[in-house]
Amino acid sequence: METYQIKLIESLILLAIYITSHFMLKNHLNNALKNSQFQRTRRKMIIKILQLCLTIIFILFLGGIWGLEQKEILLFASSVLTVFGIAFFAQWSILSNITAAIILYFHHPLKIGDQIKLIDKDFPIEGEITDISYFYIHIKTSGSEFITLPNNLALQKSISILQPNELT
Repeated sequence: METYQIKLIESLILLAIYITSHFMLKNHLNNALKNSQFQRTRRKMIIKILQLCLTIIFILFLGGIWGLEQKEILLFASSVLTVFGIAFFAQWSILSNITAAIILYFHHPLKIGDQIKLIDKDFPIEGEITDISYFYIHIKTSGSEFITLPNNLALQKSISILQPNELT
């Protein structure tokens, strides 16, 4: 057999492993997270993030099969880690909002449907959280105004939860 045929067979085997892992991860995580107190939207986000990680690992292995050198893989990985590092420290960037969204999903008690009050002396906000996206928290005030609050500001400001959402 020629080299490209061996690489093609290895790639097909890796693809089969990836597809199997993709569905197994989704099913097992979904079953495990249903028993947790995470809302449905948060469970979906967790599954998407872990599937993204699985896809990145698949691409790295596929690159290794087709001759991508170890130095090139390390360069790519270090570049990705650098971007994440900048996202953690650059509060003005779009990446910081995405990073803040991940932190909010996993480690903050804010949930869709909560009545909150943003404690700010210049511009206090009080209302109900209608959505939490990658970039913004959407708040509907008592006057039917819709306010978008960047995720990184939600981590910087004090937020008081007035009425926690009891739905899980």
